[in-house]
Amino acid sequence: MKTVTGPTDHVVVVGGGLSGLACALHLLGAGRRVTLVERDAGPGGRAGRVRLGGYRLDTGPTVLTMPHLADEAFAAVGDRLDRHIELTALHPAYRASFADGSWLDVHTDAEAMEAEVRRFAGPAEAAGYLRLRHWLEQLYRAQMGSFIDTNFDSPFRLAHPDLARLAALGGFGRLDSRIGRFLTDTRLRRVFSFQALYAGVAPARALAAYAVIAYMDTVAGVWFPRGGMHALPRAMADAAAAAGAALRWSAEVSALETLTGRVRAVRLASGERIACDALVLTCELSAAYRLLGRAPRRAVKLRHAPSAVVLHAGTDRTWPRLAHHTLSFGAAWERTFDELTRSGTPMSDPSLLITRPTTHDASLAPPGRHLHYVLAPCPNTAVGPSAAAWRDLGPRYRNSLVAELERRGLDGFADAVEEELLVTPFDWTARGHTAGTPFSVSHTFAQTGPFRPRNLVRGLDNAVLAGCGTTPGVGVPTVLVSGKLAAARVTGGPARRTPVRRAGPRPAAVAGTTGGAHDPS
Repeated sequence: MKTVTGPTDHVVVVGGGLSGLACALHLLGAGRRVTLVERDAGPGGRAGRVRLGGYRLDTGPTVLTMPHLADEAFAAVGDRLDRHIELTALHPAYRASFADGSWLDVHTDAEAMEAEVRRFAGPAEAAGYLRLRHWLEQLYRAQMGSFIDTNFDSPFRLAHPDLARLAALGGFGRLDSRIGRFLTDTRLRRVFSFQALYAGVAPARALAAYAVIAYMDTVAGVWFPRGGMHALPRAMADAAAAAGAALRWSAEVSALETLTGRVRAVRLASGERIACDALVLTCELSAAYRLLGRAPRRAVKLRHAPSAVVLHAGTDRTWPRLAHHTLSFGAAWERTFDELTRSGTPMSDPSLLITRPTTHDASLAPPGRHLHYVLAPCPNTAVGPSAAAWRDLGPRYRNSLVAELERRGLDGFADAVEEELLVTPFDWTARGHTAGTPFSVSHTFAQTGPFRPRNLVRGLDNAVLAGCGTTPGVGVPTVLVSGKLAAARVTGGPARRTPVRRAGPRPAAVAGTTGGAHDPS
């Protein structure tokens, strides 16, 4: 594994999101002095926090999987995740509702899910689910250590025995057709392939290897941190500070000072200079390249994943048909992905993620109130409406979204809203996200593994990248891994390899609770 050269005693980490905080903790555990600088007033990055009236909103991800990856970062400094955060295992992980009125609770326990699939679609599909689950477990074991939790120096690193295992498992086929070998019910196939949306590729075109995301969601488990997702970066920042990191909030980097192929210092917008021996940039990829004054040459221009419209709604009521996470599928499917990735039009028959965090933490809303987060995927600004167009389109789309929620059974939703915040590609662009998407660079084959933007910077001996734009990619688990991999590039590693976990016993750092399925009608 290639690493930075020269002294690395003092490392400046730019960006206080999950990847930057994970990187800082791993660097501290390896004995480095760390200064972390963040333009916002506190930690989080994409996983930020907004207060709206008496409501506390998570501005970024709402689904937490693979919490042991966060625990690894805490362990690097002799700490533990459960000293900071109370985690609840969600049962069901999701509820899926369909245009025909049917519904399915998605359990991560094999026996519970087999029984639920049997109720929903019959014994043949239940047997297919068990075979699919076994395949997902095999796929995860083939990928995690060799292709996700690893630093690639060249495509030749793909020449690994696990590559043959991945090929034998059909990982280089198409996701939709591979899922179809196990399940014939089109509704069930959506449950195990919708995750491709976050990779930025339609299931019919995505590599079957991306089913590893479905493993994380539907096998490994989904968790909720009390206090909301923002509690995780807040706790990581506390652990880093306790381990000796200097955390500088409201400190935007305006320039880098370089000399003879090394970054010597970062300069803040305030004019302050912070000297460094090594630098880790975890900001948006385009922002990192601007600071570096260079971007690597690529044969094909980077493609970005679809974006999202998010409606945060504080309401005076809720609806029993909702679980903590509810997937509300429209009737359309292939057309939906075409609209998102090719024709560039908002979904005509949307599939939505509805999260109600107050299901497990009522303190996120005023007494007797509820918080709902409605995410509607939409085209990014490179293929769809421009950021400026969303200033006018946004309010109209919000109204159509609310009307659609009411058509799908959330009657009285419009009248129940007391506080709301609408986030569109206009807002993502204002935050500096390229193509108006928070999901960064899509996971096409040409932008995956060793073909994704590298985390070592050519032409500079002591600069490293981390975050969702570089390896391994988009999502909470992968950006935590990204921070660890970046730290290994500085320290000479090797990074503490993530143990390949089988579904079953939960991490010791987690307190879980369970609840039974119920008819959501």
